[in-house]
Amino acid sequence: MTKHPKWQDFPVGEARRYLEPGPIVLVSSAHEGARNIMTLGWQTILEFSPSLVGLMISRGNHSHRMIRDSGECVINLPTTALTDTVVRVGNTSGAKIDKFAEFGLTAREAEKVSAPLIAECHAAFECRLHDDALVDKYDFFIFEIVKAHVAPVPAHPETLHYTGNGVFVLSGKTISRKSLFEPWML
Repeated sequence: MTKHPKWQDFPVGEARRYLEPGPIVLVSSAHEGARNIMTLGWQTILEFSPSLVGLMISRGNHSHRMIRDSGECVINLPTTALTDTVVRVGNTSGAKIDKFAEFGLTAREAEKVSAPLIAECHAAFECRLHDDALVDKYDFFIFEIVKAHVAPVPAHPETLHYTGNGVFVLSGKTISRKSLFEPWML
């Protein structure tokens, strides 16, 4: 049985602390009674306030249409404890199976969107579509993070970063240089 971290409310403007390093995430979606999870490694923080994040979701993914039609998703941050699950989720289609059931993941109700949170993940960021101007041409969605849930411990979880060809690197040792930053940057 996988232990679920205890989440606390977290400032959505600080979501970049977890997403800027480019970790592999699990994006959950829901639309018209269906739900899905996809593995994603192509996201970027675009703005701090409002807290905007861009996701490149190929139209070949089952999740693309669900997210396009619902205008919502949840970006879930798995740790290395879920490495095999992350790979398996990415190698299957939600058009054929319920990935929550198939991979033993717990769907938790979100507060502001219809897509479920994944309870086994270290963090979950509820998102609403902010701008779809680049979706048709580039499959690039711009979301606003409207609610953030983060487990306070560990402060810097070990996350996965995909390098291609089935190989991941892990987030490394934490190095602080706060003394070099201007106060307005912190």
